[in-house]
Amino acid sequence: MISVVCPIYNEIHYIDKVIDFCQNALPADKEVFLVDGGSTDGTIEKIKSRISGDSRFKLLDNPDKYVPSALNQAIRLAKGDIIVRLDAHSEYAPDYFTAIIHTFSQVEADIVGGSMRIAKGTPLQDAIGYATSTAFGVGNSSFHYDNFEGYTDSVYLGSWKRKIFETTGLFDEAMKRNQDDEFHYRAKSKGFKLYQSPDIKVYYHPRNSYRKLFSQYYQYGLFKPMVLRKVRSEIKIRHLIPTTFALYFASLIPFALAKFYYPFVFLLIYIVLDLLFCMRSKKNAATFFLIFFDYPVLHFGYGLGFLAGLFRTGKK
Repeated sequence: MISVVCPIYNEIHYIDKVIDFCQNALPADKEVFLVDGGSTDGTIEKIKSRISGDSRFKLLDNPDKYVPSALNQAIRLAKGDIIVRLDAHSEYAPDYFTAIIHTFSQVEADIVGGSMRIAKGTPLQDAIGYATSTAFGVGNSSFHYDNFEGYTDSVYLGSWKRKIFETTGLFDEAMKRNQDDEFHYRAKSKGFKLYQSPDIKVYYHPRNSYRKLFSQYYQYGLFKPMVLRKVRSEIKIRHLIPTTFALYFASLIPFALAKFYYPFVFLLIYIVLDLLFCMRSKKNAATFFLIFFDYPVLHFGYGLGFLAGLFRTGKK
């Protein structure tokens, strides 16, 4: 049996797809925890009407509202040998669960998952999806690459053998963001193996505005220093480059006031790299320009968030 965990909050537009998928996807022998953080849009009423009479579903209340506490609450109750996390805003291949079970049976791993494939959306969402799946956008993080297969340091969403929590402990509830990364880094540091398979297919809907994209990556950056302070072995150059870029860009103001323009050559290099990766997308002109602005938005967001996170972590 598998245990499925899906944290939810105001998911009235998505919850039917989640329930349909869980009801129809194999294996039939599963339990599904829908953990609600205080929805006010009719999600609860919808769930109750949909799962009435289906004993596999359990609706839990999450007064803390945040994802790690939702995961922990369900993990404590889970009876399955494998625990699978779902996200209400993602879409899943019909064989998602069976692909997870098959991967566990074929490789020596304690945690498995797939890449963060991009679901079809608005032109801006498509552009953001492209930007966040390139080395220029997110570095060499493997779960952004659809064809990667092998052992890795983190996976998108993730599925875990239940017994590993006896050694690793549960999710850190102080991590309002990046709780997956922190847990996966912690598990790896304790000798557990993570494996990414292209057969495990999940499709993610990117943010639909530059404001939301900036906020998302600011939050990623904000909590990353806390993650890396706990698991120092996972510090990588890709975590530091956006912060260096943000500091560099801020330094251009005094240089410009002093009429000292040589440092601007690095800004020119950045623009050239941005244009090169835009051209590699082979998208139409409108999407090309959307991608061009995606890169600095996510880089600035992450870089500024990381700086704020360093200051906050240092104070603590």
